[in-house]
Amino acid sequence: MNIADVKTYVSSTGFMSVAEQKGGGLSYEAGFIQKPGWTWKTPYGLPAKDAEPATHLNQKEAESICRYYGKRLPTDAEWTNAAFLEQRNNPPAGYINGQRYPYPGGANPSPSHCLSGCGDYKGLAPAGALNRGTGHVITGSTKPGVNGMYDMGGNVWEWTATERNGGYITRGASWWYGPNRQQESDVESKPGDIAVVYIGFRCVADAVKQ
Repeated sequence: MNIADVKTYVSSTGFMSVAEQKGGGLSYEAGFIQKPGWTWKTPYGLPAKDAEPATHLNQKEAESICRYYGKRLPTDAEWTNAAFLEQRNNPPAGYINGQRYPYPGGANPSPSHCLSGCGDYKGLAPAGALNRGTGHVITGSTKPGVNGMYDMGGNVWEWTATERNGGYITRGASWWYGPNRQQESDVESKPGDIAVVYIGFRCVADAVKQ
């Protein structure tokens, strides 16, 4: 989901995120630290473009926004099947129906935006805002990967609905990490109440029964 999606939700519901209430979300600098003024609207402290991914939202807030749109957060299994298992009947060159790939980008991570070892993308964080990486890019601005999906590898971690170790699984790694963290074997979980600069989310819709 991008910033425009959250703006629509806010205008309808009056929602104010926990990060906004606390004065800012988190970034990682030898441990999580609060960054004053960093919220979903201003992910690096400055107003963001509508098409940037919505970050600094915790798992429950992400779930609520999905519900507003008649959708929900994906389970971990749904997320990984979409990211790694090619399901198109006639996929384009480089992808084979029924094959499971090592990266959401396919055979290699080049379609993705990550710290190093991915495609040649530059994030949108202002110079000096981060101690590592260049931040996220506009949603859907990278090359498509498995199943024609965008941003499943890198850009931002994504919340799922699957609980693990007292938190929730996040997938996809982010601009913070190299491509090794994007792989299916990398199962990361984070406390559901944290709002972080490199965690976003996508929503899924259940198929309508005919």
